[in-house]
Amino acid sequence: MQILFITSTRIGDAVLSTGLIDHLLREHPDARFTVACGRVAEGLFRRMPGLERLIPIEKKRWGLHWPALWAQVAFRRWDLVVDLRGSAIAWMLWARRRGVMRGGRRPGHRLLHIAETLGVSPAPRPVAWFGPDDAARAEALLPGPRPVLALGPTANWPRKVWPADRFIHLAQALTGPGGVLEGARIAVLGGPGEQERAMAAPVLAALPGAADLVGVLDLPEAAAVLARSSLFVGNDSGLMHLSAATGTPTIGLFGPTPASEYAPVGLRALAVLAKGPPGAAPMGALTATRVAEAAAALLARPDPVELGEVAA
Repeated sequence: MQILFITSTRIGDAVLSTGLIDHLLREHPDARFTVACGRVAEGLFRRMPGLERLIPIEKKRWGLHWPALWAQVAFRRWDLVVDLRGSAIAWMLWARRRGVMRGGRRPGHRLLHIAETLGVSPAPRPVAWFGPDDAARAEALLPGPRPVLALGPTANWPRKVWPADRFIHLAQALTGPGGVLEGARIAVLGGPGEQERAMAAPVLAALPGAADLVGVLDLPEAAAVLARSSLFVGNDSGLMHLSAATGTPTIGLFGPTPASEYAPVGLRALAVLAKGPPGAAPMGALTATRVAEAAAALLARPDPVELGEVAA
């Protein structure tokens, strides 16, 4: 079975789409996948089972990236084409079956919209794929049995960034005497580039014993590090979604973006909202104490959380 799967150019949305791929892999274990995604998201799919080809989508003016993609996939018969970008390309290919997600913003979690593309219910949770070499790299960076608190203090939009001093106070409260992760090692993660480095710098400066993993990991390695962690706390970002997909307890911090649409989804993942109008609150309205309480409650829970659950 040949499946063409067209997903997002952004890491967070691409992570959310992995659940649908995982569903298809379980339904069709012998299927061969061609995945088209943004270049920054390629690493999410590099280790997936059944991958035959990975096609990076380089966005161009006037939508000229679509003819370029069509030229690479048009001369093949597809058993299934899944297009989560809502383009016309699925209708311009020979395919036995098509699933095209409707574009535009609408109510409900993004994961539900993705699952509706193929009529899958309940919506399958995202997954994270990494290999033995990635796990070995994570072990080398964070050796031993000591628990790890992973922090994600960066984001692609400054208004989504929780103040650095809150991350610092939270880390000290969780790993210090009496904390739920007392004695844990701290790892600070972020993407490549000067902007990510600048966002993480104050946190790293105040936590000199922390492992600096900003800009040094590819996505499969980041997944392995997150899977090795005891807890992740971070801004609304692709890293947050990746952490939740690994099954690691994950706290996503939300203010000016809607948790109703983009809360982290995993067996143990919660969104914690800043005080104020949902989707329009300032990140400064979220206290370290509130996040620490939510983290302690999440770590104490024996049962899985609901899709897109928000901390009480």
